[in-house]
Amino acid sequence: MKKIVVVDDEADICFLLKRFLSKNDFIVETAQNGKDGLALIDSISPDLVMTDFRLGDITGTELLTAIKTKRPNVPVLIITGYSDIKIAVSVMKLGAYDYITKPLFPDEILVTVKKAIADAESKENEEYEYTSVSSGTSSGSSETVKPARRSNSRTKPGYVMGQSDISDNLFRQVDLVAPTNFSVIIYGESGSGKEAIAQEIHNRSKRRDMPFVAMDCGAISKELAGSELFGHEKGSFTGALNTKIGHFEMANGGTLFLDEVSNLSYEIQVALLRVVQERKMRRIGGSKEIDLDVRILVASNERLLESAKTGKFREDLYYRFNEFTIEVPALRNRKDDLMLFANTFLDTTNVELGKNVTGFSEEVKNDFLNYSWPGNLRELKNVIKRATLLSDGDLIEEKSLPFEIVNYRKLKDLDEEPVAPVSTISSVASAPEALDGDDSKPSLKTVANEAEYDMIMQVLRDVNFNKSKAARLLNIDRKTLYNKMKQFDI
Repeated sequence: MKKIVVVDDEADICFLLKRFLSKNDFIVETAQNGKDGLALIDSISPDLVMTDFRLGDITGTELLTAIKTKRPNVPVLIITGYSDIKIAVSVMKLGAYDYITKPLFPDEILVTVKKAIADAESKENEEYEYTSVSSGTSSGSSETVKPARRSNSRTKPGYVMGQSDISDNLFRQVDLVAPTNFSVIIYGESGSGKEAIAQEIHNRSKRRDMPFVAMDCGAISKELAGSELFGHEKGSFTGALNTKIGHFEMANGGTLFLDEVSNLSYEIQVALLRVVQERKMRRIGGSKEIDLDVRILVASNERLLESAKTGKFREDLYYRFNEFTIEVPALRNRKDDLMLFANTFLDTTNVELGKNVTGFSEEVKNDFLNYSWPGNLRELKNVIKRATLLSDGDLIEEKSLPFEIVNYRKLKDLDEEPVAPVSTISSVASAPEALDGDDSKPSLKTVANEAEYDMIMQVLRDVNFNKSKAARLLNIDRKTLYNKMKQFDI
């Protein structure tokens, strides 16, 4: 049976997740703070970790970093409120497998958990073995080498190009640079599809039949980055039990894609500059120089020249990479393509979940077009996966969408208005129901209800819809809060 660790500061969430997942044949242990969670992970070596982003003692980012440093292959699911979508996307850059938004739905949780564990097992199985003959022994003994995973372009689905003028311009640039050997810097927000664009450049190049190898520089610790890029020889440092082939060797003849390249340490940037200039490298602890024929594509959501001016990124390395630049537009600027992307994600999700949802209601289409999509294509894909799972008809309806998307305009207006003090709720509750006079004017009861609704919504959003915390901040009990939420259809 697979083992799961759940870390959440709400006891009822821990209890419900443990009961539900245990019924589905998982061994589940829980912790209510980050320190206890890390100790539990060390003691039972789980197959998966689920953690709330907001914990009492540490943040989800700190917990994720600690987990990935010790156990980089363990998938981590982040539990978050939907208003934290930007945070969730940034955490995924650090190595989180996926995020689950509150309120939690059992079917969504089960599908995501099973897929995360299955993908982790698949990654282990797809690590292919190299056999190298030891030159130090006369017997020619061999050793097994397990490098990082390599992806081959021939097994990757094509990128959805889009039909807007913005998309046409984007792919004209891809077509222009793809046949060359230029290094390319790809700029874009998190989740906008930078890796997919890099894959398309490779697929349309003369290297298309050679490996495409991707490395997320933001998910690799400073200590491991050199080994991941250049590989190492057995015994070259403590823990180097086998010879490892690095990403450069794996991509030899093909394309190496470095995502969030500005996260590499200064020392690694120095070593990278030498390799880029000389097209030769040595494994860590090795003496043999290896010739390289690798095209390098890099991506960043921050301007590398600006990072160079502040000393975070080497200016000479920036100019080595900056032979061509591509800007990937945010999804909010590609509304003409949005439903094309949505239908494509719906088709793939139907296959994945074994469902037959045929499209979207008009209300959902309007919600999609009105929403700002801070998580870009990645967010859209996750929203559609969740909505497809929850849908029980031919079309995805509004009831299957997250609250934040359906009520985006209202919540945006609330953000722009001053927040009433907490005392508003108790003070308006005892006020007279209405003013005498013209019925066409708003009554005091209406105004009070609107203020009460706004205050409850503001507090709920501040605590990511954690009802216990919201009730404490509002100075009411949970039952009263539930009644108010029912009254206002929250």
